[in-house]
Amino acid sequence: MSARLHITDLEAAINWWRERQPSPDGISACAEVRALAEVYALMVYFHDPEWDPERLSARAREAFMTWYASTPDSPCIAICSTAQGDPICKGCGRSFAEVRDWPQLDPLEKRVVWRRIQHEATAWRFNRYAERAQEPSA
Repeated sequence: MSARLHITDLEAAINWWRERQPSPDGISACAEVRALAEVYALMVYFHDPEWDPERLSARAREAFMTWYASTPDSPCIAICSTAQGDPICKGCGRSFAEVRDWPQLDPLEKRVVWRRIQHEATAWRFNRYAERAQEPSA
């Protein structure tokens, strides 16, 4: 993995695990939450919003990747304006290069793109066609 782990993704992974394996007593946490929380605590302590993924323990890496596998892989909503020559897709907000290279990006590189397009919130995925971006209900 070449990109760095962002604290907001770590928070999302911790909360995802807390939902799936709630504390039985309100104090203890499952092993996955504890592994991710250790990294989170260090990030907060050092005021570092990003973390080198190579520094993750095996347990934390596995917990993070399990959360990652639960997220949508692509921001695509099947309205691709880069195919029409736009440098930034009006549908998903990715650049032509990001759309083209998406299959080769590692998970953290994909998360960098996701954070940017969510922060910008200008793509149709976030306004006109938000219903297309909804996860299918189980």
